[in-house]
Amino acid sequence: MPSFKEIALTTRQRLSGGHRMCAGCGATMLMRQVLHSLDPEDEVVVTAATGCMEVSTTIYPYTAWRCSYIHNAFENAGATCSGVETAYRALKKKGKMPHSFKFLAFGGDGGTYDIGLQSLSGAMERGHDMVYVCYDNEGYMNTGYQRSGSTPHGANTTTAPAGKVSYGKPQFNKDLTGILAAHRLPYVAQAIPAKPNDLLKKARTAFYTKGPCFINILSPCIPGWKISPNETVQTGLLAVDTCFWPLYEVVDGVWKLTFKPKEKKPVVDWLQGQGRFRHLFKPELRQDVIDEIQAEIDRRWHELLLKCGEGA
Repeated sequence: MPSFKEIALTTRQRLSGGHRMCAGCGATMLMRQVLHSLDPEDEVVVTAATGCMEVSTTIYPYTAWRCSYIHNAFENAGATCSGVETAYRALKKKGKMPHSFKFLAFGGDGGTYDIGLQSLSGAMERGHDMVYVCYDNEGYMNTGYQRSGSTPHGANTTTAPAGKVSYGKPQFNKDLTGILAAHRLPYVAQAIPAKPNDLLKKARTAFYTKGPCFINILSPCIPGWKISPNETVQTGLLAVDTCFWPLYEVVDGVWKLTFKPKEKKPVVDWLQGQGRFRHLFKPELRQDVIDEIQAEIDRRWHELLLKCGEGA
């Protein structure tokens, strides 16, 4: 398979430059990578929940999309995409649709982990031939970084603020990828834009697998995570190397790691570079909270190794 760089230089640009996403935004990177995984001749219908991507790429009267694009409400990207896919199949059956289309839904973690979970679950359970991609920036970033079901334990958000009586969000993040794997889908995966060749392969597998497929992609957020625009890739790689965000896929119920760090780094390496965790280090070290985060990562990593047949 050609590298992502080779494909990006030769394939169609379905998401153009000139959008208004933040410089260094992880979501923009991953969306372009996902779209690059399609064959150039294939058409695609993109449905997108309200969020950063929608408000920044479709500011009327302009659009950055060079393919069919539907903006839907915050909570129903799954339902919208499944409805369009059903209409397409009906028209195809009647001979009224000469062209072939792929169907892709984008949603942030707010519209996927939380208020869109019912819509997503229904679309997956019904078996629509579509791909759902969650761009997971771990919070409701479009409206000022409120906590979501994906926000990590200990993160400082506007609705779970760190202060004299709180150290940030008290709950651990939801395992959405595991929830979707429990739907027994033909293909489920986790990826990051910092490893484009891995993401490209997973997106292509999802597009060309018959039935409902889901990919959860970690999307570093510049203002929300309080990192510099040039730190997106490094921050993503640290999430993988600390096993906070393991890379794996589930094919017809069979779990498989697609990357295993040679040396598992401590989670403190990932936390200390982000301003949303600054309060865990200043003015005094909250080692107890850091230890809780590390223990949960270790537990989940051990559980994943067992599912993948990697032993302890």
